[in-house]
Amino acid sequence: MKKERLTTLFESVRKTGPLIHCMTNYVTVNDVANMVLACGASPIMADDEAEAAGITAVCSATYINIGTLNARTVTSMLLAGRKAEELHHPVVLDPVGAGASAFRTDTVRRLMDNIHFTVIRGNMSEIKTIAQGTGTTRGVDADAADTVTEENLDAAVGFVRSLAVRTGSVIAVTGAFDIISGGGAAYVCSNGHPMLKSITGSGCMLGAVVAAFCAANPGDAAGAAAAAVSAVGLCGERAYRKTAETGAGTGSFRSYLLDAMSLLTPQAFTEGCKIEER
Repeated sequence: MKKERLTTLFESVRKTGPLIHCMTNYVTVNDVANMVLACGASPIMADDEAEAAGITAVCSATYINIGTLNARTVTSMLLAGRKAEELHHPVVLDPVGAGASAFRTDTVRRLMDNIHFTVIRGNMSEIKTIAQGTGTTRGVDADAADTVTEENLDAAVGFVRSLAVRTGSVIAVTGAFDIISGGGAAYVCSNGHPMLKSITGSGCMLGAVVAAFCAANPGDAAGAAAAAVSAVGLCGERAYRKTAETGAGTGSFRSYLLDAMSLLTPQAFTEGCKIEER
């Protein structure tokens, strides 16, 4: 992706300041809200069915995350997703833990049957569950058998591209290598640091940033998703360096991650992001 395009994708979020309806889980809701603010957008959280569609209507994008799934909020997710689709607003799905229980797997299937998602972002185990209808995860983490490596990267890219064609959604698989495709070209991002897996919510924060980038860059969901993934990964790298310099731990890393996003400049982003187009 050309640097000029990357700069535009990044700057658009801060120029437009989109309002993002985040239907996320109660474990990470505060981190998600703060990360959305740090990237230049604004968050609003509403998961009661009495207002889910109404709140969605005044937002620029909707982010649906099933991390702490319960029957009450499934209806709200359906109402919000349908309203966003009706208004042609981006809708992003994070199928957290799909494959870990029948309830999660069935709910993801129900959501996808009723809502056309702009972007579906998950780890490889979650995305394979979507593709196959069943799967295994390590709680809400990817199964070790699904790790993307240099050796199986080409096959993983082919799988992501094929699923994007099948679903009509941009598929974003995150891990050691991040793969994003809308069915055409695929983007492989190699930003990030393993310490991102040491805190809760890094994936949830990423999903909300993807929604913000998509809202600010209509017409290029794949490029927006790739830029968002790269930005959060780059912030993870910067947060780790700060953590190591100060001899701090995971609590500080979380704070440094938010700091890194809030302080990230267009120049630092375009110079630091590692995106290969395939």
